[in-house]
Amino acid sequence: MTVKRQLSMVLDLNKCIGCQTCTTACKLMWTNRNGREFMYWNNVETQPGKGYPRDYQNMGGGFDEAGALRAGRQPSQEDYGIPWEYNYEEALMTGTDPWLRPNVKPTWGANWDEDQGEGDYPNSYYFYLPRLCNHCANPGCLAACSRNAIYKRQEDGIVLIDQERCRGYRYCVNACPYKKVYFNEQISKSEKCIFCYPRIEKGLPTACAQQCVGRIRWIGYRDDTEGPIHMLVEKYKVALPLHPEWGTQPNVFYVPPLSPPKYGPDGEMLDESRIPLEYLESLFGDGVAAALDTIRTERQAKADGKGSELMDTLIGYNHAEMFKLS
Repeated sequence: MTVKRQLSMVLDLNKCIGCQTCTTACKLMWTNRNGREFMYWNNVETQPGKGYPRDYQNMGGGFDEAGALRAGRQPSQEDYGIPWEYNYEEALMTGTDPWLRPNVKPTWGANWDEDQGEGDYPNSYYFYLPRLCNHCANPGCLAACSRNAIYKRQEDGIVLIDQERCRGYRYCVNACPYKKVYFNEQISKSEKCIFCYPRIEKGLPTACAQQCVGRIRWIGYRDDTEGPIHMLVEKYKVALPLHPEWGTQPNVFYVPPLSPPKYGPDGEMLDESRIPLEYLESLFGDGVAAALDTIRTERQAKADGKGSELMDTLIGYNHAEMFKLS
């Protein structure tokens, strides 16, 4: 789908500390109506892990190699995690219940398997993966909507849902392979991340990017050859889309994580990364090895005092350089 310009985001997974500040910022700003309690338009999940909603990577959607929509399914409320409150009144005020506890038994949530990962000591590993709507160039949700309620804004490519046209058929939920379209049962309409477009229109970055304490997020236009997005995605090719094989052409990109070396049986360091390359390639495609090699080379150049344009960008010295919104 052709738009005049396309806003994109890059996230450096080497810098994400899993603090959930981005999640909190998004939640505080946009959970402003009933029915959104279970929705995390931005979430940070631990990988390897089942993610949010649970096992979303196995729920289908997106496009096949021929460009046809693949069948997908809608997650259940249990897959997202049923929102709960605590019995504050009974436990803290009246004393009728001696324990503070949720009012429902939790079985899943947005970061349920946080910090678990895989591997055996001392070679266990995990990393954090923040996720939001990818505002794809070829959105599965848009292709599936029979009401023409989903569209990309011409001025910036942000994918939005026209709430007047939406009738809650939920084809979009099934068609999004990332499961970043949600059905609000209170209003019988679908809702999703809007890339904080009211802030973008004022020259401000998204709430998740603004509040990120690790400075892991860059925002800019794909056609801005002087901006950080072009540098990371096109020039150095160190930022890659999540699951490119799903065919939606995401506009959110990730710098894959480096990892420490494995230890051998006698405690010696091996010439092998703790996070398997094959696993990273299953997420970000065939460009991972080249991206990691570039990062290692540029990092060493910086350490040797030779300077590195790429490392200076990834450090993220100030927001003015990280957010190019004009």
